[in-house]
Amino acid sequence: MCAAIGVGSLEELLKTVPDALRLKGGLRLPEGMSEFEVGVALERISKKNASTKDYSSFLGAGSYNHYIPSAVDQLISRSEFYTSYTPYQPEISQGTLQAIFEYQTLICQLTGMDVSNASLYDGASATAEAALMAKRVTGRKKVLVSASLHPEYRETIKTYLEGRDEPFGEVLYCTEAGTTLAEAARKSIDADTACLIIQQPNFFGCVEDIEALAAVAKKNGALLIVSTTEPLSLALLRPPGELGADIAVGEGQSFGNSMNYGGPYLGYMAVKSEYIRSMPGRIVGQTLDKNGQRSFCLTFSTREQHIRRERATSNICTNEGLSALSAAIYLSLLGKNGLSKLAETNLSKAIYLKNKLMKIKGIKAAFTSPHFNEFAIEINSSPKKFLASLRKQGIIGGLPLEGFYPGHKNAVLVTATEMNSAQEMDRYASIAKKILTA
Repeated sequence: MCAAIGVGSLEELLKTVPDALRLKGGLRLPEGMSEFEVGVALERISKKNASTKDYSSFLGAGSYNHYIPSAVDQLISRSEFYTSYTPYQPEISQGTLQAIFEYQTLICQLTGMDVSNASLYDGASATAEAALMAKRVTGRKKVLVSASLHPEYRETIKTYLEGRDEPFGEVLYCTEAGTTLAEAARKSIDADTACLIIQQPNFFGCVEDIEALAAVAKKNGALLIVSTTEPLSLALLRPPGELGADIAVGEGQSFGNSMNYGGPYLGYMAVKSEYIRSMPGRIVGQTLDKNGQRSFCLTFSTREQHIRRERATSNICTNEGLSALSAAIYLSLLGKNGLSKLAETNLSKAIYLKNKLMKIKGIKAAFTSPHFNEFAIEINSSPKKFLASLRKQGIIGGLPLEGFYPGHKNAVLVTATEMNSAQEMDRYASIAKKILTA
């Protein structure tokens, strides 16, 4: 075998691997176990996990604890959905294709955009794919993002751009308001800027002035991309399409998908109709069959498998179909009015908790801007010690911001959803007061 590829031995083949990276000694593997023993061992390990059933959780930052109606899991567990992959044969995939079509329609209604694809991996990959799409549309190289965009989304974009040697810039946010500075965007944007990416609400939970930022982007010929990690907010806020966005992307986990230990999640993308040819992924369309009956087909698919490689817009393959189906079922179950009421409940819960916390000596609001169900607080103590003390009392109190934003070393990002009762929030505030005044 080695001779066939022109080397004398396996060692010769591997000689370019540095010695520091080579395994020294054998693999430290445990003795073999029976099926029963493996099951016992894995169950023992699983008991180390904790979930929102074990704690009162006020953690958000891109993953949100919402109630999922039992009908969602019941329907997605049907074998025709659960085992399906890609509906390449429309004549035997009408159910799956229709489900995806309905999902696309719901996303368009929610975002106020013209066309939605059949979903992407997650919110981060959707945002990064939107950046590449903007570069294709405009022919420009520079990607400009707000510093208030989710830090992990920014890192994903940088990873996508790595190796291209193309400019990437960040726009400052107001440390008092917590929102993107339009003046900073004006100074940063130039003739080579393909897009400006803004999160709505942003990572701090603050509501951005999208119209003002859209005006900055349009004046300079750049596309405005609006990314959303908590799409439930769109049931109350004006949709990105009405505010001047060219591309709306985000994370759909809030819609019928549990937090799932971090995945799989659901990335959505919706665009203006003039940009449809530059979209990544797939689009399901509605048509008529030879008998004149309503039917569905893959209308658009621009990955390298289906067209000439140099013309592909993306190598995105799986469309997270099951997660998209969960979202479609969830949105259909709640309907427009139900979704609005749920959004109002989430907002009122956050306001209730924030007001409770603001009465505690040693806590103040980190930012002045309006928020949805997520807000940042500043405490007069170490956030890590504060949150550790809360965890001992069965409360996940939020996310310390210092790891992402060193300038906010005393800030904690707190989230409230319909899953947090008044009693839970009262207890959070009561214990927080004891910790900070001890």
